[in-house]
Amino acid sequence: MVLAQLGGSITRALAKMSNDTVIDEKVFGDCLNDITRALLQADVQFKMVCDLQSNIKRVVNLEALAAGTNKRGIIKQAVFSELCNMLDPGKPSFSPKKGNPCVVMFVGLQGSGKTTTCTKYAYYHQRKGFKPALVCADTFRAGAFDQLKQNATKAKIPFYGSYLESDPVKIAVEGVERFEKENYDLIILDTSGRHKQEAALFEEMRQISEATQPDLVIFVMDSSIGQAAFDQAQAFKQSVSVGAVIVTKMDGHAKGGGALSSVAATKSPVIFTGTGEHIDEFEVFDVKPFVSRLLGMGDWSGFMNKIHEVVPADQQPEFLQKLNQKIFTLRLMYEQFQNIRNMGPISQVLSMLRGFRAELMPQGHEQESQAKIKRYMTIMDSMTDAELDSPNLKFMNESRIIRIARGSGRPVRDVLDMLEEYKRLAKICISMSNIKPHKKGDKRPVVRNNNIQQIINALPPQVLKQIGGVGGLQSLVKQLDSKDMSGLFGGMPGCNWQS
Repeated sequence: MVLAQLGGSITRALAKMSNDTVIDEKVFGDCLNDITRALLQADVQFKMVCDLQSNIKRVVNLEALAAGTNKRGIIKQAVFSELCNMLDPGKPSFSPKKGNPCVVMFVGLQGSGKTTTCTKYAYYHQRKGFKPALVCADTFRAGAFDQLKQNATKAKIPFYGSYLESDPVKIAVEGVERFEKENYDLIILDTSGRHKQEAALFEEMRQISEATQPDLVIFVMDSSIGQAAFDQAQAFKQSVSVGAVIVTKMDGHAKGGGALSSVAATKSPVIFTGTGEHIDEFEVFDVKPFVSRLLGMGDWSGFMNKIHEVVPADQQPEFLQKLNQKIFTLRLMYEQFQNIRNMGPISQVLSMLRGFRAELMPQGHEQESQAKIKRYMTIMDSMTDAELDSPNLKFMNESRIIRIARGSGRPVRDVLDMLEEYKRLAKICISMSNIKPHKKGDKRPVVRNNNIQQIINALPPQVLKQIGGVGGLQSLVKQLDSKDMSGLFGGMPGCNWQS
């Protein structure tokens, strides 16, 4: 994921302090220098980095701290706060309301992924109950209307454009008027990509804005643009009233800090990030959880939102009930594999859990892990209902295994591997069978500590090490106690699909 390298560098800089017995000005200065270097290497604007460094020095006064004060904790908190301040302009973005006609205009550089982002934005709100529609006001780029038409058709979202009309202002006005008459409450304008040196295109953008009077102008920024981000963002802000930023291609570049500089340039909040090419790879941006994940501190609220997005509500009580009865079948494992795949890239999911950062899923292994899940699901597709629903594998003899291998087109070795994975996950799952609701009608379960040793015994040593040993597991249990964990299995520690 983009910025993972930055997050790792900052985390290592903070972790180096753990090796020092005394935290003095030299140790503090070295830590700040490492953080500064990491931010600059990630293409964050120089002035922003200098301001961050000055603010941290002003907040952390080591000489004024009393003896016994946790200086490491204070420094880490100061870094966290300043990174949040750097990304937070201090004002909320305009939010569309269902039932109220709203026009949203997208602007950005050529090649920033604007047309795709328009569709993602429309699709996201469609799933929230809005009636979105797309208007292609990009007459400059050949094939722009075809691309939007293809995306909109795939997402089943109405669209408007023209192959014959060359005036983008006229198309924008006609599109808005048409969809307003048809009672669409979210009308999205896709405009031509442009560069700050292209005065004619900037004038065209200003004219579209004046003619349609959008409720919100969103600036789309490619995460890989680098140091040029600040100047480009500032140029757009001077031409139209940019009210929000969406950062795209957050899945593919080693740097990306330059895009975050656009927040300072536009003084507008980042509201979404594009994390892949598919229409649903689109995440709401929240500053504190983002920085928390960046520093390897996890994002529990984001993880729970992911759980509830992909796990059907009617499955959650049934799953917990079977856990409490110490039942874990192959069918249950199949369903949880489906949930994991629906949650998106495993490394992104793991980054939401403290102790489960992307290091647990080394770069280059994610496709292998996804392929293994798919392979296991293919094998289970060749099983009978009786085999999938049995709570034990005593009946799984050699002839059955050979039949399943032939039916799935996989070697016998793969079937045996899948069965071993099932045994391990069943052991962990049954160890968690003390998850019980607080009271009747309350879906929030409580995790008791009396079975924690069973969980420790069930976890692979490398996974237990990654979550911080027994202490890390106890911390995870506390989080389980305080959050709504209905339907949670896909995010459990055992879900490390590497060989």
